[in-house]
Amino acid sequence: MNSLATYDETATLKNGQTVRIRAMRSSDKSLVQEMFRNLEPESIYTRFFHAKKVLTDDDLRMITEVDFETVVAFAVTIGPEENETMIGGGRYACLETQGPCRSAEVAFTVEEDFQGQGIAGMLIRRLTAIARERGVVQFEAEVLPENRAMLAVFAHCGLPVKEKYEGDSIHVTMPLAEEST
Repeated sequence: MNSLATYDETATLKNGQTVRIRAMRSSDKSLVQEMFRNLEPESIYTRFFHAKKVLTDDDLRMITEVDFETVVAFAVTIGPEENETMIGGGRYACLETQGPCRSAEVAFTVEEDFQGQGIAGMLIRRLTAIARERGVVQFEAEVLPENRAMLAVFAHCGLPVKEKYEGDSIHVTMPLAEEST
């Protein structure tokens, strides 16, 4: 089994609250569904690029059933393990279907009550370290121009960021090569 599939750590948000960052599991479907129900329509739109009332079974499979090779996904939860609440998540998915993963799409969702507390920043740092170890050369993301918070996360994540308008969205590219000092 891939050791990332058992990833589990605690972290502290900017407001002092303790959260758990752990591997996404196939058994998380109900937690993901509950988090989705708690999201504001604007957050759903900026994440999925269209209005969406429910997550389909296919959506839930795509979000929770990850291999930790071509897709690495983490859940952020609060509360005791037996009664935890999912408040966010982050993932990267390789864009290549053949050969080594050189480029991966990165995405995050954070429940509104917890935005601005450093969750996306914590997730991108962990995902960057893992991707570098695995030879991923860059992260990519599609972001709506009105999603200023996500653009700010990328701008402050410590990676060089290139933005290019493509239609109604901004294509963000972030090379993962570590700066030599």
